[in-house]
Amino acid sequence: MYKLFLLAFLFQSIVAMGGDSLRVVQKPVNFGYANATQRMVDAVIIHSTFNNSGGEHYDIDKIIAQFARYRVSAHYVIARDGLVYQLVDNKNIAYHAGKSTLPNGASNVNSRSIGIEIMTKFDESPTDLQIGTVVELLKIIKQNYNIKYLLRHSDIAPGRKTDPWNMNWESFVEKCKAAGLTDLITKF
Repeated sequence: MYKLFLLAFLFQSIVAMGGDSLRVVQKPVNFGYANATQRMVDAVIIHSTFNNSGGEHYDIDKIIAQFARYRVSAHYVIARDGLVYQLVDNKNIAYHAGKSTLPNGASNVNSRSIGIEIMTKFDESPTDLQIGTVVELLKIIKQNYNIKYLLRHSDIAPGRKTDPWNMNWESFVEKCKAAGLTDLITKF
């Protein structure tokens, strides 16, 4: 019975969002977010992250432990192979943006945004699989929310943040446009 339950849990935890294009593993955290109901989401913020505390740089559990130390989180973390880890439900507020401002002057960005972390180090670029996954994830998010802004962490916190690191933003924007996401492209 236990094995059957475990298999059912794993099947539910590795889900396909929007068809077979995304592999999503649910890894809910108990920190770095606030429960919310009926929140207005109009921004997606792209970040970079890696484990800088010793051990494997791209170990999701070590990255989550690092987030726990700072009491932060994001809705999603994208692994090097394109696997999506969902840490916080989209309906809730993840603490990923810190002190920041949207192009329209709105602050409290956490309360109105979805945060996507891409696993990459300071001296590496995101992989093609990661970029493709982010584009697919954006298409799904756009189906559920009226997103006005697609921004880098560095756009909303200039001088304080520099991520996403080594990401060819112009190429990413072109991939978003090719996927029909032209209304998400925002210049700060």
